[in-house]
Amino acid sequence: MTVATRDRAFRSLKGLERTGATSRVLNLAAIAARHAERGGERMAPLFTAGVLGGAVIIKHRLRPDELSQLRRSRRTATKLVIPFERTDLSLGGRALLVGQPGWTKMLGALHGEPVGHAHDVALLEALDELPSLDPFLVREQLKRRRFETAAAHFVLSPADLERMYEFVRRELEGLVRLACGAERVEPETDRLVHTILSGEQDLRLEALRTALHLDAADYGEGLFCWRGLLYYKWVLQDVLPTLATMTGELGDVRLSGARPAAAIDEVYALKNRVASGLARRTAQVAEALGEYDAAFDQLRDQTDPAAFARFLIGAPTVFRTLGEDMGVLSHIASYWRFRFPADAPLVAPTDELTDILDDYALALD
Repeated sequence: MTVATRDRAFRSLKGLERTGATSRVLNLAAIAARHAERGGERMAPLFTAGVLGGAVIIKHRLRPDELSQLRRSRRTATKLVIPFERTDLSLGGRALLVGQPGWTKMLGALHGEPVGHAHDVALLEALDELPSLDPFLVREQLKRRRFETAAAHFVLSPADLERMYEFVRRELEGLVRLACGAERVEPETDRLVHTILSGEQDLRLEALRTALHLDAADYGEGLFCWRGLLYYKWVLQDVLPTLATMTGELGDVRLSGARPAAAIDEVYALKNRVASGLARRTAQVAEALGEYDAAFDQLRDQTDPAAFARFLIGAPTVFRTLGEDMGVLSHIASYWRFRFPADAPLVAPTDELTDILDDYALALD
């Protein structure tokens, strides 16, 4: 069991203690507190063990000394943290990585049992399969794995749900127009969008599976990744403008307090490293979504429908890599805007800015 007291992950999460869910963080204590403030009924717990009710779950970028803790090669892991103080993450807590040797015993030790509850182990393994903790993807994953969970744990606002629905509708309208004719575009597009985003069984999607000559297993996994890809395309609309603004703001942030020459040099180097990393990750996201767009266009235009079938078969790999990239970019964008609100002075203490940029640089590498 790791006891983290000054882990940079805690310092970078300090400002997110009340936000609940992001692409990188699922803070159960904050979600429950926010739900109670809104007057909601008490939520059913996500985990069986009561101690996990205040857990913070993090998609954690593995550091070199942590790579040997996991059996399979990977860039990120799912970290479970039980904070010493729920309202102050900077104080640290007990932590483990899902999948590290003996992790189920470590999980059990958190609540005085030889091993973790089977339900809790399975739920953490389901979260570990995801490339990020975006609420929409978490909700879909747990539904696929037949976990009964309170909707309030993974909330997209009604406004966001409406925006996503309209975005996906525009994406699929051309396909429906070709398949059903112009006179039925509106109702059939609405039905298809609802079916894809809700994950409900529908004969239209079964007909698509047959047309693509995919077996049920490949199609089921591919359809889940398709929903995820559409979600990431939608999220990217908001993330890219923030990242573009942030890239310009990086050079304008002024240091406050003590400013030793060595610290100034380090900040300058980190700014350049972060800017380069943002450009590289953004290009990777654009490339992955470009592959999807090209395959989908061939399906929509009927030039090579089999290309989309091949894409769906390989979609889990694309989805995971894209999810990791989007998780990093979304976290960076959301935390930067939280720490440096629009129209507020771009000023930060030297040590704080160094920590923020160092955390970004490590995540982007």
